[in-house]
Amino acid sequence: MKTEIIDAANIHHALDVLYKGGIVAFPTDTVYGVGVLAFNNHAIESIYAAKNRPIEKAIPILIGGMNDLDKIGRDIPDMALKFAARFWPGPLTCIIPKQPALPAAVSASYTVAVRIPDHPDALNLLRAAGPMAVTSANISGGENPTTAQEVYDQLNGRIPLILDGGTTPGGIPSTLVDCTEESPKIIREGPITLENLLSAL
Repeated sequence: MKTEIIDAANIHHALDVLYKGGIVAFPTDTVYGVGVLAFNNHAIESIYAAKNRPIEKAIPILIGGMNDLDKIGRDIPDMALKFAARFWPGPLTCIIPKQPALPAAVSASYTVAVRIPDHPDALNLLRAAGPMAVTSANISGGENPTTAQEVYDQLNGRIPLILDGGTTPGGIPSTLVDCTEESPKIIREGPITLENLLSAL
């Protein structure tokens, strides 16, 4: 497979790749991610293969706006809606009950992790493509890439397309919070603290 790098503004080619079940790497507000359309089970399985990712690790969903949240989650907890209103777009990933229509390859459990990233190139792509299953654009366990070239160095020949949006901010991954219980439970520490979350409630 030949891996192309093109300007991130050229989303028409990216959409063509996605609609054909291909993987696209693109910049987010933390690191570069690799993503496919969220409802294409075969495409999601191809992410695990491209990254050598353990199959038991769920893949988060990125969306371009709140109007897509109901496509991904059901019986969305009030807590999650309050967090979304305060922290999205931004580095907070909420675990919510998932729609039954979501492929099993996204998550084997009844929940799914979802967020809206705070990056113009990511939002342009997500608003055009719809919800995407996205994880970091590296070989599993490898360095998290902050440039298109760093993605290429790890995934050349494994994915068809990289959208080059310059250097991403890097830093720590988003805070991951379980919104399915009575009170928020942080699963992965990130930029948004428990105190921040409690203040939003």
